Amino acid sequence: MSAAPTVRSLVTGHPPHRASQTELRKAARTLFPRMAARPHMLDVFDNARIQTRALARPLAWYLQPRGFGEKNAVFVEEARALTLRLAREALERANVAPAEVDAVVVVNTSGLSTPSLDAYLIGALGLNPHAARLPVWGLGCAGGASGLARAADLVRAGRRRVLYVAVELCSVTLVKGDESKSNFVGTALFADGGAALVVTAPDVPGPAPLLSLHGGYSTLIEDSEDIMGWDVVDDGLKVRFSRDIPTLVHSMMQGNVDQALATRGWTREDVATFVVHPGGVKVLAAYEDALELPPGALDASRRVLCANGNMSSVTVLFVLEETLKARPAGKGLLSAMGPGFSAEHVLIEFPGG
Repeated sequence: MSAAPTVRSLVTGHPPHRASQTELRKAARTLFPRMAARPHMLDVFDNARIQTRALARPLAWYLQPRGFGEKNAVFVEEARALTLRLAREALERANVAPAEVDAVVVVNTSGLSTPSLDAYLIGALGLNPHAARLPVWGLGCAGGASGLARAADLVRAGRRRVLYVAVELCSVTLVKGDESKSNFVGTALFADGGAALVVTAPDVPGPAPLLSLHGGYSTLIEDSEDIMGWDVVDDGLKVRFSRDIPTLVHSMMQGNVDQALATRGWTREDVATFVVHPGGVKVLAAYEDALELPPGALDASRRVLCANGNMSSVTVLFVLEETLKARPAGKGLLSAMGPGFSAEHVLIEFPGG
């Protein structure tokens, strides 16, 4: 691998509660009685190909109406606990002392915290109080890729040890009684989780790098803000979906990936491993078809979706962890899409490449 910023550790985890997709499908009858009574609407829970999901609170908690303030307080409490645990472990695995951290990146979109979560981590972990802080909010599913690229940018700018944390508690954005299709589909897909990574300069002493980071590529699609996002209502953050996202992926992704790879002089033929955020089974199929990927190329994404659901920004980092289990070598591409509507890519390289 060339002398690029390196990932020295990657840790993932969940809040303490969990429910099966069968239990969540049953709960949907209570949460959305009119939608659930429509023919085939509950099929979305089966079609999602998800078995189980983590939740910030026991499933019964979600069956009662909750205001924005109460839900956001849960976000802050659980996000702090989860990020603290994961960040501490990531630093230990990277052999980095808290006082050595000179930048902190925190990504989330599913809750609000001011001061931001990075400020909490600096105090709770005893990180360098002069560390650069970069809270990133609002990128949704694309945030996991974008945050990784920004952590690498900080290393290129001279920061030698960067702590990067992503956390999403999508379950607390559920709006009970909102019978919109977007809210119903979100209930069948979204889940909670977190990830922590340590990104360093290549010459920093420590464990062998997991991968190197060769640059990011961002694309904001013109006139697309209606496709995905939040509507802020009295009950909280209400999910918004519009247009056919798989069709959009199919139409744009080939050219967009080629452009991203060209920034480093790479081509699709150079890339052996694709680490893709699993927005849903149809999105993965569209990505495979657009890039003409061989069978099994996105199996890691499908396994993560099945076992965890869609955890927004965090999910692609779970996919990266799953991908690393196979000890890949050579060039790769990490990709995610999110509100904006946007695409984020990170050009990566695994040991042995």
